[in-house]
Amino acid sequence: MSDPHTAPVPGRIMAAEMAEQPAVLQRILDEGAPKIRGIAAEIATRNPRFVLLTARGTSDNAALYAKYLVEILLGKPAGLTSMSTTTAYGAKPDLTDVLVITVSQSGGSPDLVASTKAAREAGAITLAVTNNASSPLAEVSEFHIDVLAGPEKALPATKTYTAELLALYLLVEGLAEAWGYSRREPGEGSAAQGLPVLAAGVLERHAEVRALAERYRFAQRLVITSRGYGYPTAREAALKLMETTYIPASPFSGADLLHGPLAMVDNVSPVIAIVPDGKGGEALQPVLDRLRGRGADLVVIGQQAQVDAASAGFVLPAGVPEEVQPILEILPLQLLAYEVTIARGQDPDAPRALAKVTETR
Repeated sequence: MSDPHTAPVPGRIMAAEMAEQPAVLQRILDEGAPKIRGIAAEIATRNPRFVLLTARGTSDNAALYAKYLVEILLGKPAGLTSMSTTTAYGAKPDLTDVLVITVSQSGGSPDLVASTKAAREAGAITLAVTNNASSPLAEVSEFHIDVLAGPEKALPATKTYTAELLALYLLVEGLAEAWGYSRREPGEGSAAQGLPVLAAGVLERHAEVRALAERYRFAQRLVITSRGYGYPTAREAALKLMETTYIPASPFSGADLLHGPLAMVDNVSPVIAIVPDGKGGEALQPVLDRLRGRGADLVVIGQQAQVDAASAGFVLPAGVPEEVQPILEILPLQLLAYEVTIARGQDPDAPRALAKVTETR
């Protein structure tokens, strides 16, 4: 019989790993950025014609963020791959002069390794972004970026996700600089430079999220929406809430929400909107108006004015460039998943039926 005084505290590992994120972000900026810039410079000389991104789960949401970065900041076409076309159907596309970026926390899933190996054999420039420099994925890739998050033991990925986002941003920033697309003035630092301090400030407001979590303790379903750079955040927030709280959470682009799913929203439907401070937020505004018109219980993660116009919300730091806001946007939503799970009497460290490394083929 276990001693209640020594039994593990539910969620302690996830809580500790969320709290590490400012230090992880700083480590990437201090230690990882020079290597990432070097890799970006080398890839830039190869002038890939477009970019393909390969990932699963949480890393797939990081890859989607990178797709937005590549298309907006580099003007290059970018797409998300369907690995089964290679691993199950044996397709052999011509990937000459294509940059294939594979994102994986562990770097161990067989389908990621097999599809990356096949891409390299098909002529692609292959880059692995992982939290494990000695992983099979890193070994089969031409280039590798270590996100430097340190061991992650809780099943829900938190610090590895924000680390992947920052590493991918720095890669694209480096490519933009090498190709002369950079929007920064000479001598100006990275747009990501202040993120560790801002992230620490967001995480210190844990009590605000705990109060917000009471809205969702008995929720039967959730809708989460955003646009632009915020859409990957909506998808990752839904994943975190589903895997920890077991509440069905449906993520939608705001544009897609208007194309039918809005019909399921009524005056008792909880909706979380991530409202970027910039063009994504402007594009989302008609969706917010429609949601308010339907009487939805609307919670906004965004700027003060948007939060004031909603049922409740969490105010994010102002003045952050839109392309790096997702690194901060996800933090209160990670905390929300944690708090709702605890409130429902479950352990967010160990969601049922999940393993830390998922081996798909």
